[in-house]
Amino acid sequence: MDPVSLTTLLAAAAMAGWVDAVVGGGGLLLLPALLVGAPGMPVATALGTNKLAAIAGTSTAAVTYARRTKLDWAVAGPAAGLAVLCAGLGAALAGSVPGSAYRPVVLVVLVSVAVFVLLRPRLGVVAAPQRRTPKRVVAAVAVAGVGIALYDGLIGPGTGTFLVLAFTALIGADFVHGSAMAKVVNAGTNLGALVVFAATGHVWWLLGAGMAVCNIAGAVLGARMALRRGAGFVRLVLLVVVVALVGKLGYDQWLAG
Repeated sequence: MDPVSLTTLLAAAAMAGWVDAVVGGGGLLLLPALLVGAPGMPVATALGTNKLAAIAGTSTAAVTYARRTKLDWAVAGPAAGLAVLCAGLGAALAGSVPGSAYRPVVLVVLVSVAVFVLLRPRLGVVAAPQRRTPKRVVAAVAVAGVGIALYDGLIGPGTGTFLVLAFTALIGADFVHGSAMAKVVNAGTNLGALVVFAATGHVWWLLGAGMAVCNIAGAVLGARMALRRGAGFVRLVLLVVVVALVGKLGYDQWLAG
């Protein structure tokens, strides 16, 4: 790989770590960068190498959040445990279903998310603990640990964003605490998928290790910035990431190739 492509990938890994730590969606940056920077790399290997970098960043961000804020482990813990298994299952199935089959559904969900957040300006900005009922806790664990984790293993980009929205909408977490829980679960999804991709030989270890270092640096900066600037900042970044995801997936669906 030439120095320019390598430098671009390392920079993309750092930026992806920042985005992931704040609100998720770093795969939107890193996966396309991998496919462009290493054009001969199989898609499965790009996914596996991305997971190696991502698990370093999400784990670091999770630790940073855990040290500086109170995590709802009753939700994040079980969801993360389920996420390891379900993301692994998704990764095992990743080659059998084309990504194009999911794009229209994901696009509709993302547009709905953007409209929902815009129409409810206080969602996630102020915590709503009254929503945290036993039934909603079970629903949040199932949605995050099963549904979203399976999606992460199959496709990936946008997982962190979906997790943040699940925790804010279902159990009333504010965006900062929702993002903190999302990092714990996202570390589980990355681990489950990485194990499967590694077992099938779809990880470029040397490149992934270099990207992991940069991803960690971005994740630490992003987590600290989110904690310092608060839920309003996270909400703004969330909307930007959702719009970018819609644009990228829309391009892939109707304009690419």
